[in-house]
Amino acid sequence: MTPLPSRWLLGSWLLAIMAAGMPPVAEAASGVTIRVLLTAEASQVEVQAEGALLVSGADGRERHLPSPVMVTAGNTGLLLSGAASSSDRLTVHGGRTGLVVGLVQTTAAAGKAPAGSHAGVGTLTKWTLSGGLQVIQHGRQLMVVNDVDLEDYTKGVVPGEVSAGWHSEVLKAQAVAARTYALYQRTMSAGRDYDVVAGVQDQVYQGRQGVDERILRAVEETKGLAVGFQGRPIYAAFSSTAAGPTEDALNVWSKDLPYLRGVDCPFDMKSPYYRWRVAVPIDKLERALRQQGIGVGVVATVTPFGYSRAGRVTRIRILHSGGELLLRGEDLRKIVGYSILPSARFEVEAVGADVVFNGFGAGHGVGLCQWGAKEMAELGYSFSTILSYYYPGTDLMRVDQLDLSPQIPSNQS
Repeated sequence: MTPLPSRWLLGSWLLAIMAAGMPPVAEAASGVTIRVLLTAEASQVEVQAEGALLVSGADGRERHLPSPVMVTAGNTGLLLSGAASSSDRLTVHGGRTGLVVGLVQTTAAAGKAPAGSHAGVGTLTKWTLSGGLQVIQHGRQLMVVNDVDLEDYTKGVVPGEVSAGWHSEVLKAQAVAARTYALYQRTMSAGRDYDVVAGVQDQVYQGRQGVDERILRAVEETKGLAVGFQGRPIYAAFSSTAAGPTEDALNVWSKDLPYLRGVDCPFDMKSPYYRWRVAVPIDKLERALRQQGIGVGVVATVTPFGYSRAGRVTRIRILHSGGELLLRGEDLRKIVGYSILPSARFEVEAVGADVVFNGFGAGHGVGLCQWGAKEMAELGYSFSTILSYYYPGTDLMRVDQLDLSPQIPSNQS
């Protein structure tokens, strides 16, 4: 692989971006609502607020109910604190202080609960939320969706994705990326009851948890700003640590987007995820494959079978007693667990009782590198420069200047 350039060689190019300026920040709130899926697998939902709750059903009829209200699935519709209703869908609003929502999961629902909680069968998770709440009955399970203003949504994402103690320009860059990602998904969500999932499937959203003065300032100072390409919000992908060039979206999701093509990233060597070593028990790998419906025998070898330009495994070859299996590198991460196999940039050191991986970086490596952005901010670069570097060819635009009309989603594999 070609050696990475010195960070200083990029300086003149980055300074040129800084000189280009950026549009004025919008003074008013966006007025755009984001529908955030908290879970699709709840057995009961408890909603509390200061004062009465305003509840409306599918027919739009409103009524005030004393707090708290317990929502469960009934035979002919939702039950509100045990009282039958004829609606399988309701909306709940509280006062200015928002809602406190407790969810009991029916099945394991990792990634759909606030950071620090552990969602699983019978587990109660609590959220403190701005905006309103939709509860939608599907059989005996409840889908729970937070309808929240775009700016409040952004405040709930930034502390879930980066440390509030990081440089203010990183927090601003993350705020703009989070806002942009939500807008993009909103344009792609026609036919769904939600726009984004409150977890690693999309962005880690925590409601009001972890929102401190630094987070508020970063969101306020970038209010109404998003990253655009040809007048539309971009697919503002980001990940923790590139540990080398960022990746082309085409190699990860089969999405050929000009602003998501790899760039050199010599800025993230201080990341704790820059280099790692993981041993995965061979029997655990076999079980994980079978749980995904992939029939394998006893695994004998695991060998990278192709690499991207950025050095990530595009395909991996698994020889087993039943034959040969070829998987995408990202699919192997998904099967084994993203937290176990941090990235697809790895070599296989050994295969015995364990498969030992030596790797670099964390995440898919597409778009903004969070640890790289941290270093760039500490070197004096602005949030707008950071965004322009990791999303080349894009523009920083006001939300009200973007085309937010629905699009037909392309297949993402």
